Amino acid sequence: MNQSDRGGANPSGPLPGGEVRHGTGVRSNRAFPTDDYPSNLDPFVLFERFYISSGEGFPMHPHRGFEIVSYMLDGGMEHEDSLGVSNTADEGDVMRITTGSGIQHSEFPARGSDCNGLQLWVNLPREAKDADPDYVDADAADLPTEGRDGATVTTVVGDGSPIELHTPMEYLDVSVSDSWSWSIPDEWTGFLYGVSGDGTVDGDAFTTGDVLPVTDGRDVELRSEDALRVVAISGRPHDEPIRQRGPFVL
Repeated sequence: MNQSDRGGANPSGPLPGGEVRHGTGVRSNRAFPTDDYPSNLDPFVLFERFYISSGEGFPMHPHRGFEIVSYMLDGGMEHEDSLGVSNTADEGDVMRITTGSGIQHSEFPARGSDCNGLQLWVNLPREAKDADPDYVDADAADLPTEGRDGATVTTVVGDGSPIELHTPMEYLDVSVSDSWSWSIPDEWTGFLYGVSGDGTVDGDAFTTGDVLPVTDGRDVELRSEDALRVVAISGRPHDEPIRQRGPFVL
């Protein structure tokens, strides 16, 4: 992986996600880093939509140095970890893992059925790299949902959500039925990712699997007549190198 570089590639329009095949057979559509956008987006290490078929999954494996946010879109995923936690996350549920000084976990589809969801890796600031590992989850009903000028917005991470990270950030699940403006705080970095439907982002076509990295704190205008669903994620950069070595972020 390349080190984080806020001054790197900054496309003028949406990009397609890149297809990834994991060694366990799980496939993903990755927003970044990809061939089209080879950088991280400080404070974000990577983001992808995963598809796990029955009989596939991730056996127990280690992580350290970052935080994981898994948000389920369809089906259920069973999580077990070295802290003794066992939980099944279903559609609309979210799990956050602080890997810190080190944790092991496994991920498999629940009830023998396929599942898919979104997974975000968020870098830990240098002073928190050796934090005690931690886990927390929230049901869909715990996440605030409201109508906002042409869209329905669920806050996965941010104001009103029980999910918090070491990094100041916001994670919104947005269904656009007309038009909606996304505002990113000054000095923050963010991205949009297309979950379903079609629409436009600042006048450019935007659809399932597309990504728009935003590194300049600008407002972004989304429009749709076809129930475009996106996640809009932003956070305050650490301005520290992101050095990923497989399951570890150093």
